[in-house]
Amino acid sequence: MRKRLKMIVINGRKKGMLRKKQVNELKILCIDGGGIRGAFVIAVLQAMEEEYKQPIASQFDMVSGTSTGAIIAASAALEKNMSELLKYYRTFGNKIFIRQATVGLFKSMYSDRFLRRMLKKAFGDLELRDINKPLIIPAADITHGKPFVHRTYRAEDKDDSGIKLWDAVLSSCSAPIYFPPNNVDNDYLSIDGGLWANNPSLVCLTEAMHYFNKGIGSVRIFSLGTGKQEIDFSSREKKYWGIRHWLPVEFPSFKVTPKLLDLALDLSSESISYYCSHLMGDHYFRLNTKLGKEMPFDDVDFIDQLIDLGRKAFRVNQKQIEEFLEN
Repeated sequence: MRKRLKMIVINGRKKGMLRKKQVNELKILCIDGGGIRGAFVIAVLQAMEEEYKQPIASQFDMVSGTSTGAIIAASAALEKNMSELLKYYRTFGNKIFIRQATVGLFKSMYSDRFLRRMLKKAFGDLELRDINKPLIIPAADITHGKPFVHRTYRAEDKDDSGIKLWDAVLSSCSAPIYFPPNNVDNDYLSIDGGLWANNPSLVCLTEAMHYFNKGIGSVRIFSLGTGKQEIDFSSREKKYWGIRHWLPVEFPSFKVTPKLLDLALDLSSESISYYCSHLMGDHYFRLNTKLGKEMPFDDVDFIDQLIDLGRKAFRVNQKQIEEFLEN
């Protein structure tokens, strides 16, 4: 790895173009997990590509994402167009989130068949080591009971750079109950990295300091959330709380709403954001927005609203985004 990486600044920008400059900082893009709510993030990044006339990857030295964020980050690392990625979400969303079980008691609610197909189509036979851009994908190794980080660069603890890119991304997307665990080379079972790092910012800060020998003052993180939900757990029943409260069922469809998992992901993301903002100060820029209501990560009916919210979020925060890139 080169220790000095190209950075992007906006000084002297004309007609939406960004000018390159060599600096010693490490500028990182971190993307939260959140299922179909990843459409919000893609809309923000699409607006950035259109405004600055450059692929997202060229604006950052490192990219990272968890779960749906892993799909977006991997696509960005390969300089795939965000508008094309949005088409993927529209095309495969309805297929991926087709229920095969009502509650997920005896098998996962969704098959990973279409998700696997989408990832293979998007990333082909590329292995992690084939990607030049530093890419970080958090997952969880449930066979050995520990968090796991997929990297495109060699790390001293374990080198998994020979794994297929789609395999690493699928692992990070395999939310418990909703998707089956991903069997990685018959070596271990892997599930959603959102269980411990739904917001991968703290993982990236650690990687930057440990593997790239950067001081905390030399790291800048642009953290993208997938929307703040208003998850309502109010109930008149004060004494007993069972599965129907944590995972309420909609009638007459008998569809289970993933409120507990959504709550866990949201708490994970916001707590990590809190600590990173205190550790890094103005070197940490978090862009997220209130959704105004519950938008379950598996409900594709909200995709158009999420895209509109993403475009609006870019317009509202454009000045702060440019100040972040400029520095």
